[in-house]
Amino acid sequence: MVDAAVRPASTSNQSEPHIDVERVNDLLLGTWADIRRQSRELIKDSAFWRDDSLGMHEHRERVLSQLHLLVQNRAVHRAFPKKFGGEANNGANVAGFEEMVAADPSLQIKAGVQWGLFGSAVLQLGTDEHHEKWLPGIMSLEIPGAFAMTEIGHGSDVAAVGTTATYDPATEEFVINTPFRGATKEFLGNAALHGIAATVFAQLITNGVNHGVHCFYVPLSDEDGDDLPGITREDDGLKGGLNGIDNGRLSFDHIRVPRTNLLNKYGDVAADGSYTSSIDSPGRRFFTMLGTLVQGRVSLDGAASWASALGLHIAITYATQRRQFDGANGQETVLLDYGKHQRRLLPRLATTYAQLFAHDEFLQKFDGVFSGRTDTPDDREDLETLAAALKPLSTWHALDTLQEAREACGGAGFMFENRLVGLRADLDIYVTFEGDNNVLLQLVGKRLLTDFAAQFKDKDAAALARYAALQTAGKVFHGAGLRQFGQAVADLGSTARSVEYGLREEQQHELLADRVEQMVADIAGRLRPAGKDKVLGEKLFNENQAELIEAARAHGELLQWEAFTDAVNTVPEEDQGTKEVLTWLRDLFGLQLIEKHLAWYLINGRLSAQRAASVSRYIDRLCQRLRPHALDLVNAFGWEPEHVRAPIASGAEQQRQDEAREHYAALQASGEAPVSEKALHKKKQKRA
Repeated sequence: MVDAAVRPASTSNQSEPHIDVERVNDLLLGTWADIRRQSRELIKDSAFWRDDSLGMHEHRERVLSQLHLLVQNRAVHRAFPKKFGGEANNGANVAGFEEMVAADPSLQIKAGVQWGLFGSAVLQLGTDEHHEKWLPGIMSLEIPGAFAMTEIGHGSDVAAVGTTATYDPATEEFVINTPFRGATKEFLGNAALHGIAATVFAQLITNGVNHGVHCFYVPLSDEDGDDLPGITREDDGLKGGLNGIDNGRLSFDHIRVPRTNLLNKYGDVAADGSYTSSIDSPGRRFFTMLGTLVQGRVSLDGAASWASALGLHIAITYATQRRQFDGANGQETVLLDYGKHQRRLLPRLATTYAQLFAHDEFLQKFDGVFSGRTDTPDDREDLETLAAALKPLSTWHALDTLQEAREACGGAGFMFENRLVGLRADLDIYVTFEGDNNVLLQLVGKRLLTDFAAQFKDKDAAALARYAALQTAGKVFHGAGLRQFGQAVADLGSTARSVEYGLREEQQHELLADRVEQMVADIAGRLRPAGKDKVLGEKLFNENQAELIEAARAHGELLQWEAFTDAVNTVPEEDQGTKEVLTWLRDLFGLQLIEKHLAWYLINGRLSAQRAASVSRYIDRLCQRLRPHALDLVNAFGWEPEHVRAPIASGAEQQRQDEAREHYAALQASGEAPVSEKALHKKKQKRA
């Protein structure tokens, strides 16, 4: 274990421009910076750290004990009502929760299960009676619980879950049942061991009518800790990561719970079995209920982004100290001075910055909705779309970044003590829980199509004809190469002119936005022939599904670019150094997105071959410009040694390198250094 008290000396490059690290740290920590710092201060205590020497069973018990420590420190109750000792502060709650990923992702996720899912279901879907009865115990951890939504046969398709809750008016009870193996609730945190209750999502059936999925509070064990009759729980055992969480499966054999255990904020059943709801549409009711639990996706977006930041802090710190292969000056070269190493790490650093800035805006939106300040149906729909757009990008990026960071650190990165392989394993599941990423992006794509169609609602034939003409003109303009030709003439073969005329902020935004708009318009056009023909519609949708998901991804990337630009624009003009370096980093983010999709831009006539080639060349130049600022940029994440806990990022590598260089320098000065065989061979060749 690294000595967390070792704090490497700053090696910040003093050349101009330079950034104000504290200012950038404030920007990255965002709206709830003070809460994030409080959380980081708390997890500097080694009692919260992951202990890599523990086996699965010991790890689980350690994480449970850590949850009790969180309760003692009042670190996880910010979102709960003030009358129960909470703060009713949703944004602060998520911000503080996300920071636990640096202590142990198992701790973060188990806390999320207890208070962000199980507790939140009672809070958001229950009414005052439920709050009074269960929230105090949930908050104090006297009632550890599971969130029983996912089934082995229906993961992301929650509306199709097989578990049933059939009302019996004779006893005023719901009968919870698992009718077949595929309806078993699966992958549930707290289900294998620690949970004594669960919030169970099931098809509500009363008077012979299925009213769709609703949530029920279901006790799992008695006062002695023994499972209640009809409850079957199984342990999922060892997983690919997050082994500090007791994931398991639950099934129910006609378990009876009181009618009042229905969390009835959005739908209720009277004693006689009659069903009522304030939301008439079954579909809208279902999505409203699920929408109240969106904070899981919000927190995953932030936690994954901060995990990427931690991985990059380790890899870039190491890359500024580790030397490999002699350079022209006869000294071994620092890894980050190699162009390829810059290309591997700096664009990922730029993406992480973009994601953190976008996440803060996302968190503000979440807080506005859940506080009630901006809680309208449109705002909730926007929040759901944001969650579905950003969570996939950040979680995929975390896996990619942690893997690249691991490889960039060579064998040292493969050592468990240096955190990267453990973080990579733990973050793996983030891409599929709280919604499979591709399914989420499909939801975003459908929203984009809906918004596209809304532009033409109630439009007359003349307006539609004008749009069609513009689309045709646009395709001719781009497809015929006229725009490409104009770019080539303007650029005159010069990378500098290509950048000046076509790759600055305004053009980056245009290229990124244009790609989203064109892809959505093209897909909408290809779907239009289906009309009301459901069979043809399904066929056409399937044929365009991959491109629709890609359009949704492009939409998310555009949101991140805009958030990054907004953050850059908040830097005051007098801090020109910070503004300039962050602008370079934003440009690196935007241009690497354009580079990734160069084929699309070329095929669709948005870029000339000359300007397309300039994209990659300018990215290389930006990496060189940013190289002197790399350490400052990762130090701006604000991690302290107690958070990093990776020996290769502790300054130990710098000490080794300095010792080696001092050894060879002293040996050379002594006159006792052995002569290189290569040098002798060269002398012989000269004589000959």
